[in-house]
Amino acid sequence: MTSSDSLFEAAQRLLPGGVNSPVRAFGAVGDRPFFVARAAGATIWDVDGRAYLDFLGSWGPLILGHAAAPVVEAVTEAARRGTSYGAPTPGEVEIAEVISRAVPSVEMLRLVSSGTEAAMSAIRLARGATGRDAIVKFEGCYHGHADSLLVKAGSGGATFSMPDSAGVPASLASLTLTLPFNDLEMVRGILDARGHEVAAVIVEPVAGNMGVVPPAPGFLQGLRELTRRHGALLVFDEVITGFRVAYGGAQSLYGVTPDLTCLGKIIGGGLPLAAYGGRRDLMEHVAPLGKVYQAGTLSGNPLAVAAGQATLRALADPTVYRRLDALGSRLAAGLEAAAREAGVALVVNRVGSMLTAFFTRRPVTDYASAKGADTARYAKFFHGMLSRGIFLAASQFEAAFVSLAHTEEDIERAAEASREVLRAL
Repeated sequence: MTSSDSLFEAAQRLLPGGVNSPVRAFGAVGDRPFFVARAAGATIWDVDGRAYLDFLGSWGPLILGHAAAPVVEAVTEAARRGTSYGAPTPGEVEIAEVISRAVPSVEMLRLVSSGTEAAMSAIRLARGATGRDAIVKFEGCYHGHADSLLVKAGSGGATFSMPDSAGVPASLASLTLTLPFNDLEMVRGILDARGHEVAAVIVEPVAGNMGVVPPAPGFLQGLRELTRRHGALLVFDEVITGFRVAYGGAQSLYGVTPDLTCLGKIIGGGLPLAAYGGRRDLMEHVAPLGKVYQAGTLSGNPLAVAAGQATLRALADPTVYRRLDALGSRLAAGLEAAAREAGVALVVNRVGSMLTAFFTRRPVTDYASAKGADTARYAKFFHGMLSRGIFLAASQFEAAFVSLAHTEEDIERAAEASREVLRAL
């Protein structure tokens, strides 16, 4: 029995499923997870001493790679001054200024500790500011596990949703309308019919939680026009895409300005930090200025803020995103070439340094087409890559991430491994 096996047995006695987040359990691909001992750059090592080239990057935050020197130094220095104060710090103001300059739609913001908290708070703010209760989200877009957002679509297109989890009151879930991603006509229809009830439309501008699915041409622009027409707010969940697809996020990449934005992952540099923000007149509804209450003991934690500042400073160089895009493009091309050589049906969706290889012949443009992918084949691919020292997400419906720590040689190594695995498939 390996050390990872022993740890997993112990973990299952103490933690639900042996993990602190469900996808870590490898349930979608079978077998048991390995336990990580340490990481550096683009490599992680498990407790049994095996090394893996990492394309998970802690699910997106580690755009500089593991244990990046500027981040480690910033956190170490901050920790020497104390880990939490329960009072304001200069770093909170400084990182807020950096974010607001990089994302001009964020005129004012509130720091929180997780993407779930950011999305939950943005929805509460939207409801408080508009006096409306209903929200629109898109099938396959994940906005954290807050009750209002943890819902799925009904079978008939635009429906009031049923809870996607036990413990979510149906009465609360019924306030969320779920529509197909990239279907602007469905949005137009529901807003024409119920726009006076809708506080906000929330969307991942580039979907990352059904696998990577880019917005169709005109989709985001259409959402902006329709929400403005009906007096609803447009909320961009950029927890994944913020500072990932561009320094100013997907909204700068696609030229669409939302009313509110949720950020996370990269802004914390691998530590728990997130934010929601937007127009000043909206954010002034948040306590203590207004009546929309939201608070957090560890919000703006000085260690997380220091890690985030170090990360954002490194990303301010415009050449960074050209390099990330080039590495992402090279990895996608390598996967596609390997699939052609092996005669395996594979569709690679990519935006910048985030991508997903779907085992399907059909274009993947929404949740329905994503769900058509062959998950059993992905599971075999995942384990084949893992056995060759390449770590990917343990689910067909997640993104792979390229970091600045990856080299051209790393990308070629991953492509060559994929050739071997796909030939075996």
